[in-house]
Amino acid sequence: MTGLADPAPAQVVEEHRFPCPVCGSDMHYAPGTSELVCTHCGHHEAIAPLRDPEATREIDFESARRGEVPLSEIEETRIAACPNCGAQVEFAPGTHATRCPYCDTAVVADTGTHRHIKPRALLPFEVDEAHAHEALTRWLGSLWFAPNGLRAYARKGRRMNGIYVPFWTFDAQTETAYRGQRGDTYYVTRTVMRDGKPTQVSEPRIRWRRVRGRVARFFDDILVLGSTSLPKAHTDRLGPWDLPALTPYRPEYVAGFMAEGYQVELDAAYEEARGIMEDVIRTDVRADIGGDQQRIEAMETRISDVTFKHVLLPVWTAAYRYRGQSYAFVVNARSGKVQGARPYSKWKIALAVIAALIAAAILGYFGYLNQ
Repeated sequence: MTGLADPAPAQVVEEHRFPCPVCGSDMHYAPGTSELVCTHCGHHEAIAPLRDPEATREIDFESARRGEVPLSEIEETRIAACPNCGAQVEFAPGTHATRCPYCDTAVVADTGTHRHIKPRALLPFEVDEAHAHEALTRWLGSLWFAPNGLRAYARKGRRMNGIYVPFWTFDAQTETAYRGQRGDTYYVTRTVMRDGKPTQVSEPRIRWRRVRGRVARFFDDILVLGSTSLPKAHTDRLGPWDLPALTPYRPEYVAGFMAEGYQVELDAAYEEARGIMEDVIRTDVRADIGGDQQRIEAMETRISDVTFKHVLLPVWTAAYRYRGQSYAFVVNARSGKVQGARPYSKWKIALAVIAALIAAAILGYFGYLNQ
């Protein structure tokens, strides 16, 4: 199940350009503003706000499962897969070759298009490239065992890539009936012999009793990564994202940046969201059972009113190759938070181990002299 309506008339691929009215050069979105700026002459132009109250409306999930997503929610874009990491890189108008923002591999556009559900909303870039690079340099500097050569390479100011990463969000109403056991602690006093003398001690015991109950929760904007190009461990730690600030999708906000098409289809994303919901519901059930300990024997959850959105979240990426090894780093372009592979210098680790052994030997020697 892809959540796409059956092919009807072929759609024209939407390609957006924003030429500068002064010099004709392409205008790009300026992070942290509501403006486009010309990189050639510096002309600024405001992005008109989108006042459509339906712009960020959720889409009914059950309709999508039946393949009934309206054609107005579908678009076709020029996308090519990175031959190294598989990222679905979207190509701007007139662009036929680029480099993958995740692994720095050359990617060439083909003649095909990708048909997918349109993004409903996005978080515009807030952190510009200079500040993202500063954050990355500070992060690398905080890693004790990072190779000095990698730090120096990063400080040279190599260009970073700004990319909108695809995510799904899900809303759902849940009601869960459960049964289990509640454990309450009580204490008994016993007499034991200590040092040949009778001593009273208090020992804990658990009194269990069976319980049943119901909990309900509305889930709002459960976030699921739609890309398989980024390690989930990195993206999960990039949050939290300020999702209440989601802005209706406008191509102006993407001008000058890259965008990745989603690789995780809607049904697979929903299964992951179900797992997230179940973990939260389990916590709710334990709180509802109360007591000092809980045993959950069964949970039956009814999920209703499921809706979803396809959204784009902004990151800066850097892919550095150092001594034949590729290191990928990502920066949350809203908060400046950095995540990435943690490189280690074998020489630094070896020197640290030797230093620790020498210090232990010295302490042991002086300890022997003081005996």
